Amino acid sequence: MSPLTLQAPAKINLTLDILGTRPDGYHEMDMVMQSVSLCDEITLDLGSPGGIRAESGLRFLPNDKGNLAVAAALAFRKATGQTWEDLHIGIRKHIPVCAGTAGGSSDAAAVLRGLNDLTGAGLDREALARIGQEVGSDVPYCVLGGTALARGRGEILTPLPSLPPCHIVLCKPAFSISTPTLFRAWDKKKRRLRPDTNGMLEALAQGDLVGVGRRMFNVFEGVLNPQQRREIESIKNALIQAGALGSTMSGSGPTVLGLFDREDLAGEAVRQLRETYDEVFLTQPV
Repeated sequence: MSPLTLQAPAKINLTLDILGTRPDGYHEMDMVMQSVSLCDEITLDLGSPGGIRAESGLRFLPNDKGNLAVAAALAFRKATGQTWEDLHIGIRKHIPVCAGTAGGSSDAAAVLRGLNDLTGAGLDREALARIGQEVGSDVPYCVLGGTALARGRGEILTPLPSLPPCHIVLCKPAFSISTPTLFRAWDKKKRRLRPDTNGMLEALAQGDLVGVGRRMFNVFEGVLNPQQRREIESIKNALIQAGALGSTMSGSGPTVLGLFDREDLAGEAVRQLRETYDEVFLTQPV
């Protein structure tokens, strides 16, 4: 069987809200998500001797079930009752790691889609998303992609009108943010600013890119530590000064995105940010 190569698009959050804590200990989320053209490349070689393993060339990424791509392969095999024992997952990383852009989740989703094709399992996207829910909260969205409202833990998905054509600049500063720490900080915070999610949905319905930009908001920004907050605000201000219609942090960060209606302004923002930051990307919605 010939290897299969797939694209695994990054995810950004146009909004991120937390509605409360669930009885199961997780948080009830309310997010508007968008897939973008920045992609990892996943190659699946089913039957390649050596067991089920991943290879990325990055020493800090696990090759076993600690890698979401391998976890997705194991979940797919179990759900479909298949018995194959060997799969090589090649991962060519372009999406920043630990960045709030769902790189690992998107890799896992690509594995689910690819194995569905390679094995002829014939599952629809909704069935693959249900398998992905066992792997990670962002995996169901990454299976479906596009523009969507994500609720629950992120697995309750409602497709939305597409984000109008635009240019999106992503900038990841050189630090990581602990997602559990952010949730704990949010739980303790008393005064909370919230995104206008309904306004965002209306702007998307009307194809109003300016309205989308004005309503981009992430509640996690309000619980960052002071040093992180200053860095995120500095990047956001640079994007706005460069002509972005709006800017916010994606997911649990630290990647910051800026939404542009002009490619020349977005390109200039990339040039300026690359004077300070190593991981800066110009993308489009997909």
